Amino acid sequence: MAERAAPGGPARSGDGRSAVVHDVAVVGAGPAGLAAAVTAAEAGSRVLLIDAAGQTGGQYWRHRDEATHADDPHGHHDWKVFTDLRARLRDTVAAGRVEHRPWTSVWLLERAGEGFRLRTTPTVGGAGTPSSHLARRLVLCPGAYDRQLPVPGWDLPGVLAAGGAQALLKGHGVLAGRRVVVAGTGPFLLPVATGLADAGARVVALCEAASPSRWARHLPAAARQGAKLVQAGEYAARLARRRVRLRTRTVVTEILGEDRVTAVRLGRVDARGEVSGEGPVVAADAVALGWGFTPQLELPLMLGTETALGADGSLVVRVDPDQRSSVPGVFVAGEATGVGGAGLAVAEGLVAGAAAAGGRPAARHRRQVLAQRAFARAMHDVYPVPAAWTGWVTARTLVCRCEEVTAGDLRRACHDLAAEDPREARSTTRAGMGRCQGRVCGYATAGVLAGLTGRAVTEEDLLATGRRPLAAPVSLGTLAALDGAADDEEVPTA
Repeated sequence: MAERAAPGGPARSGDGRSAVVHDVAVVGAGPAGLAAAVTAAEAGSRVLLIDAAGQTGGQYWRHRDEATHADDPHGHHDWKVFTDLRARLRDTVAAGRVEHRPWTSVWLLERAGEGFRLRTTPTVGGAGTPSSHLARRLVLCPGAYDRQLPVPGWDLPGVLAAGGAQALLKGHGVLAGRRVVVAGTGPFLLPVATGLADAGARVVALCEAASPSRWARHLPAAARQGAKLVQAGEYAARLARRRVRLRTRTVVTEILGEDRVTAVRLGRVDARGEVSGEGPVVAADAVALGWGFTPQLELPLMLGTETALGADGSLVVRVDPDQRSSVPGVFVAGEATGVGGAGLAVAEGLVAGAAAAGGRPAARHRRQVLAQRAFARAMHDVYPVPAAWTGWVTARTLVCRCEEVTAGDLRRACHDLAAEDPREARSTTRAGMGRCQGRVCGYATAGVLAGLTGRAVTEEDLLATGRRPLAAPVSLGTLAALDGAADDEEVPTA
């Protein structure tokens, strides 16, 4: 989609330059961001929509290149919701109400007078140069990434996050492997396994750590989400046709192989995740592991938003019923406020977009948010991260792959150097200091250290691994250009 400059009020910089000031800047073009952008634009706001991907939809509606492939709803749910939002976005872009910047990452957020400055850089595949943009209000919809729990062998080639396996298939039509094990916890495992099986892979094991019978305590919440029950039934039927059996209370305790995955060892676990019996060794050439998702909070935390522990134990941003954060002018929607699926993300985006535009969100959208959040709480209770998962790792198991920090390294740092939390462990072991900056290993590091000290993971533990000075990689030249730059444009009072 071609970029189009949106009309906006000018701000004057110290050297006479003028900058467009958008009423609302939306970061992220997944379900929440798309809904927020079109809602704010249709309410009369001048909107800037920034997304790191080349086309809209986020991870949930990831699809083949629109320039070379026709739309294919196969494997997608709520596809019409996406195509409707996309059409509305194109209309608002054509009308000059939205400036859409794909292939662009926001790496720094700053206060700028009565609003905010967004510093951006092209992502891989994008063109252009680093730049900055001004906005009176922000709607942050950064999404989430796969949460991973380390097990022996998880660093072997052929081991992927469940979301990575799905992204390869939905975005590029590529199978992760021919004999695949899908394991972890949560309903996301079902579409991953189904998609792989439908595309020709043999799913040799589908392992769920929890027991779906726990839904019995949440029947009212489940009954109110009939569409989700229908989806689950569809997945179950398709898997049955492929002769894929769901193994409950089963986890991957070890991934075997030398240069790449050749097999996995399964184990039976109790409700806490304690291994209660050794299972079979299953030959495989790929493993897709999924333990839920970790909200991506670099941008909200840069501005000092208040946080809390979510229903699944993740760090989330606190918001009010209009999706306002604790920072005036900053709204947050989608997985960053608590993982709950695309339906919840869209509903929150609709509310946030209306509120950011200065309007009153529709009552029905607020009700949708409340109903979807109730279902999400039930889902996280049914599919928790096993409390005793740290018992699966050995001293030689890598926890931080970037810096090659093992569980044994963390144990020694904790016992010998009193490094009892992720912040202290980072300075003594370098856990979380590699390229991913703790995005992959942060949750696991916090869990291992909490287990060693006999306590639960705290909000402070996750803040230590969630705060990052930069939200995306930038060149040293871009950083150097900040020194002495005449970036004194400020957002004037509306």
